[in-house]
Amino acid sequence: MAVAPRSQPGTGHAAREPLLPSGADPLALVLLLLGFAALYLPSYWMLAERIWPSDEQGHGPIILAVSLWLLFTKRHELAAAPRRPSLLLGLPLLLGGLLLYVLGRSQFIMFFEIVSQILVLAGLVLLFLGPRGLRIVWFPLFFLLFMVPLPGSIVASVTGPLKMAVSIVASKLLYLLGYPVARSGVIMSVGPYQLLVADACAGLNSMFTLEALGLLYMNLMRYTNTVRNVLLAILIIPIAFLANITRVIILVLVTYYLGDEAGQGFVHGFAGIVLFLVGLMLMLATDKLLRVFFPEKAGRAR
Repeated sequence: MAVAPRSQPGTGHAAREPLLPSGADPLALVLLLLGFAALYLPSYWMLAERIWPSDEQGHGPIILAVSLWLLFTKRHELAAAPRRPSLLLGLPLLLGGLLLYVLGRSQFIMFFEIVSQILVLAGLVLLFLGPRGLRIVWFPLFFLLFMVPLPGSIVASVTGPLKMAVSIVASKLLYLLGYPVARSGVIMSVGPYQLLVADACAGLNSMFTLEALGLLYMNLMRYTNTVRNVLLAILIIPIAFLANITRVIILVLVTYYLGDEAGQGFVHGFAGIVLFLVGLMLMLATDKLLRVFFPEKAGRAR
């Protein structure tokens, strides 16, 4: 009788997880997906056509893709969780989400329309799985909030003070370094050039995006210390502010040395990349510093 050779440790291929968890009902999943698509595909089409092409909201598709990936990775954990459906919690949340969707869709309030999907999904999880299931997928659902376009009134009220603060700090730093810089409001004069600190340089959207990256980083690293996580999330706000000041200083220096065309051309877009690189480096440095005061357990899951 022939005996099949056993694979040696480290040489065999790891067993792949099945696409659908055992016991999943494909028909029910297809019906839920079709219902969700019927509601929200028009909303996503509007986002892709009007909102996401802008520089301020270009992170939206990335947030959506990451949230879907995180939900997909939780599928087996959801299937293994004990099912204790909660009609008392799930039904009001589902109905509230649907009412918010109707209000947003009928009154052209994109904020309500997109936020409603989070309530709908949370309500469905509670109806089918219960609170335990919602605890498993709370972060992917929460992460979808960073895809929601901020209301124009909030953007307008916050952007003005942020632009002024960035202009003041950037002009003072350049003046201390010996550059001929003057400022009038959010207009900076350097040599023969005048530069307007635009809304994109104010930093509101970069703060929003860096905050999303920071929370995703903490989730992937599985940090368990609540105080540490809250501190890092709060410190991302001044980190984003410093990164925006760095961006403005780079644009001012490029314009001063190379002229207005260079400052408004390729370098202007490249300065946006520098902003996120600076923000990420400062966030990682802050995280390393926090490890000194809040060490994580050695057995943290990968």
